[in-house]
Amino acid sequence: MIDLAQYFPIANPTLIFFVVLLIILFAPIVMGKLRIPHIIGMVLSGVLIGRYGLNILERDESFELFGKVGLYYIMFLAALEMDMEGFRKNTGRMTLFGLLSAGIPFVMTYVIGVTLLGYSTAASLLLGCIMASNTLIAYPIVSRYGLGRKPSVALSVGATMVALLASLVTMAALVSTFRGGSGWLLWLWFVVKLTLYGVAVVMLIPRLTRWFLRRYSDAVMQFIFILSMMFMSAALSEAVGIEGIFGAFIAGIILNRYVPRMSPLMNRLEFIGNALFIPYFLIGVGMLINVRLLFQGGGIVWGVLAIVFVGTVGKALAAYLSARLFRLPLSSGHMMFGLTSAHAAAAIAMVMVGMQIEVAPGTYLVGDDMLNGVIIMILFTCIISTLVTERAAQQITLRDQDMVEDDTHVDDEKMLVPVKYPEYANRLVNLSILMRNEKLQRELVCLNVVYDDQDMRKNQQKGQQLLNQVQTYAAAADVRMQTQVRVAANIANGIKHAFKEFNTSEIIIGMHTHREVSTKFWGAFHQSLFNGLNRQIVMARLMEPLNTIRRIQVAVPSRAQFEPGFYRWVERLARLAGNLDCRIVFHGRDDTLGFIEKYILNRHPSVRYGLHSMDHWNEMPTLASTIAADHLFVVVTARKGTISYKNALERLPDELTRYFSGTSLMIIFPDQYGDAMDEMTFAQAQHTEEQSAYEVVVKWIKKKLHL
Repeated sequence: MIDLAQYFPIANPTLIFFVVLLIILFAPIVMGKLRIPHIIGMVLSGVLIGRYGLNILERDESFELFGKVGLYYIMFLAALEMDMEGFRKNTGRMTLFGLLSAGIPFVMTYVIGVTLLGYSTAASLLLGCIMASNTLIAYPIVSRYGLGRKPSVALSVGATMVALLASLVTMAALVSTFRGGSGWLLWLWFVVKLTLYGVAVVMLIPRLTRWFLRRYSDAVMQFIFILSMMFMSAALSEAVGIEGIFGAFIAGIILNRYVPRMSPLMNRLEFIGNALFIPYFLIGVGMLINVRLLFQGGGIVWGVLAIVFVGTVGKALAAYLSARLFRLPLSSGHMMFGLTSAHAAAAIAMVMVGMQIEVAPGTYLVGDDMLNGVIIMILFTCIISTLVTERAAQQITLRDQDMVEDDTHVDDEKMLVPVKYPEYANRLVNLSILMRNEKLQRELVCLNVVYDDQDMRKNQQKGQQLLNQVQTYAAAADVRMQTQVRVAANIANGIKHAFKEFNTSEIIIGMHTHREVSTKFWGAFHQSLFNGLNRQIVMARLMEPLNTIRRIQVAVPSRAQFEPGFYRWVERLARLAGNLDCRIVFHGRDDTLGFIEKYILNRHPSVRYGLHSMDHWNEMPTLASTIAADHLFVVVTARKGTISYKNALERLPDELTRYFSGTSLMIIFPDQYGDAMDEMTFAQAQHTEEQSAYEVVVKWIKKKLHL
């Protein structure tokens, strides 16, 4: 009879990786059938295959390595997906929630440890530190639902860092009393190291990132560079005496604006983390848990129940009290409780430190009872956290459903992107991805037009290769794309015919980059395009990668608010600024700026914006002095015969060429579809009282746009 036990635990690295991949593949399928969050399946699978379960796998160095990378990834992705404007505005709230999330469980656990569990004062303090901290074990659920920028999620992520820092500092003070290293000089040196670390990463990482992204566009190189910045920050944080997850989180905060949420780079980072590293971490956590201890006597059961109950109740009190103080809905309170109630990596690290502290000969600060209680507690809190977070994510999604439908059901958005040059095409596609409405999930249309001449066949092949390139780029950002190589006797006519054939709503096209002053700035091709189409056309000259743009400056002509396409281009620019996490400044007349401000406050409250009064279009040369190399200058112009057209726009080509030759530039021709505003309506806007006049015109525009 064959003894199968001799083949286990598996030691072959190939088979170990194979078994792990099988778990990552089938755990979500099985858990989905049972309607249980996938994360619980990963942890329970680790329990099953570990040495305390069926002993199929040994927890070797691969689980240590990939597990640590997975933990870093959770914190890094949480920081990358945060709404940085909300983070800046809610720093005080995050700190308060973090202190409550650490303080309440700490006090409650300490009292229970001393009174009911009979632990020493020092052991109870260490247990309080363990329960004060938490791990964002359920964050992948938030990513799956696309809720990373919700206020409750941002508060939970920030509070996790505050609570973890507070618990680690308290534990460090406790450990130093046993090792004879306490004193004000020790803490002064710690503060100095922490300050130097903060200054180093804030000064170094942004400069390195801008330099690298401007010079190297290769997808693999950018991915490796971003990961190297994360690990550098984590290694430096460990060097100054802080857990590496702090460094990963800080790196994510710093790199947030350089990795747009809707970009191929972000998609690659999320894919690798969610497909491999994070599941590896979860399985490794499960392999540490010894469920058999629950059946070895009532003492361990009582200890586990007491720790889980007190720690969970403490986290719940902190979450719901904070939600009440911040006037957030109950579903947000559920989310805050779910994300901050799990314990894993930090708890393991702290309990291992306690096992090395000898309080008496042969006696250690953490005994077997506490060790086993903490390990079992990890399993229960992970299950509670994932169940609550999953339910909260569903509630928040349903709560926002009406608003999502309102945003999508009347929008005719479908973008056409003509491309010609391989070295420039990806930037145009990236621009369209950052300006599109991700909720609509509509495909882009990419077009290459070739002349009908003797080189037509050769140019068609080159065009198809170019379209394959941009289609791959869009797919990396999880964006669908239609492509077409079109043969035409005239390039502009080919684009116009494709525009109508695909029923698109706007065009995003590249511009030349020559610097000489020319009266033929537009060229016959571009001029034929914007004169022949009355829909929105965006002409872009991108001298820098979009994710290195620090500010968007927009010149707006007077009476622009009366154009039918006014809200369309404001919406596109607001999305671009939000996705790039950069400030956008509008220059124009006060009345026009008032409409822009109201729209952004109502539809994009998290976008950082500024308003600058520009009474006359002649101020364009002065405006040029405020445009830096890493700014994007946007000019909203107008076609002849439209409401916002003025004679000064005739000088626009010369001014752009003379004053903005090396600047990243975007020129927008707004929509002119529908009936032009009749003379009676415009006269009413000119001769009635100012506020009521604007109301008349805005009502007319909204009626035409079905807003």
